Amino acid sequence: MSTTVLDPYAAMAGTSRREFLYALNPLAKVAAVAPAMIMLVFVRDLATPAAFLALAYAVILVGARLSWRLLLLLLVVIPAAMIVIGIGFSLWVDAALVDSTAPFLQIGGWTIFSGALQIGFATALRLGAITALALVGGLTTSGPDLVRASIQQLRVPYRVGYTALAAFRFVPRFGHELSVIRAAHRVRGHHGGRGPFARIARGWGYIVPLLAGAIRHAERVALAMDARAFGAHATRTERHLVPFRTRDVVFIVLLLAASAAIFIVLFPWQPA
Repeated sequence: MSTTVLDPYAAMAGTSRREFLYALNPLAKVAAVAPAMIMLVFVRDLATPAAFLALAYAVILVGARLSWRLLLLLLVVIPAAMIVIGIGFSLWVDAALVDSTAPFLQIGGWTIFSGALQIGFATALRLGAITALALVGGLTTSGPDLVRASIQQLRVPYRVGYTALAAFRFVPRFGHELSVIRAAHRVRGHHGGRGPFARIARGWGYIVPLLAGAIRHAERVALAMDARAFGAHATRTERHLVPFRTRDVVFIVLLLAASAAIFIVLFPWQPA
């Protein structure tokens, strides 16, 4: 009679080679882009953030599973937001600082100089590049995996990690409770009219039942955590492992090398 050894850990979900970002450790995705995001805060030229924006887009488009909504976000929303931000910052630039550059647009006595446009769109590209780099991990990492990786690799106390995760999961619960409360009000005919003041009045009517539902949910979560002896011991076993493997090291090295190359080649080390 053969004995079977049961694996106490759940098997990791498989991913295709093309969607490689999902198979990486969440901390690897953070470590790969964090230095570039920090350095971009101090960049003032156009080429460097544009190169990082292209790099982040290439990594996301190749390694992530993109729906039409995410494609709309990447290809329409973010570029449109950068254009609006670039124009807005260009209008706020003090003309006395850039009056030595060539005029770009002149309406009566008002002039916008090319230097103002450069400063505005450099800021917009910088914000867009930081956002795109953050999406490398944000689009392909779940909250529980990030918490597990922090506990397993960074040795964050599990009491802190899972408490924060439980608090974060209150947000979708509140959304569900709010939809139930709204449906109950509609069934009882509590429409309250139309217009902004009626909406504000309806909103005040949602506060008390929403708060009561939140208290009940918090009590249930606390009882469930107590029943599982949460916090009774210094460490806990993990059902889902999030390992840090060779592929994670390779990804970090490649992204850091690409970031260093971009800064070395494009960053204006000598002032103009």
